[in-house]
Amino acid sequence: MDMAPASVYFNPRSVEEIFKDFSGRRAGLVRALTSDVDDFCRLCDPDKENLCLYGLPNGSWEVSPPAEEVPPELPEPALGINFARDGMQRRDWLTLVAVHSDSWLISVAFFYGARLNGNDRYQFCSATHAGFDSTFQSVVWCWLRSWNACSQIHSSNVWFR
Repeated sequence: MDMAPASVYFNPRSVEEIFKDFSGRRAGLVRALTSDVDDFCRLCDPDKENLCLYGLPNGSWEVSPPAEEVPPELPEPALGINFARDGMQRRDWLTLVAVHSDSWLISVAFFYGARLNGNDRYQFCSATHAGFDSTFQSVVWCWLRSWNACSQIHSSNVWFR
């Protein structure tokens, strides 16, 4: 939640370790886009340099510039999430960040899982698909529950355009 670069580097190797890493990163992203959304939006100042949202393995999150080393240790999340913040409706911007976060989570998981055999990859994919909604789905469902306006949203097709 601070502006320091993502510095926690862990190299999971087993299905269980990769799943734990994935679960922690996902939890951090969901928290940033739901319960910590006001802090997240404040940190995404469009006047700052290119910023990324990182979910960390310990379940926390941070907004910071991308890693400076080339190539980076891990795949990078979407770059410049802060620039569109004020040019879009808040819910549209947050769902866009959530979709990009899902893509990043999958890329990090597959980066770590590159050395897994076929059975292990199947086990990992089954665990992630059976155990979790996507970040996008989690954000939308959180809003639907907290706004208590499901019928209004469905009737106006806000989410389904």
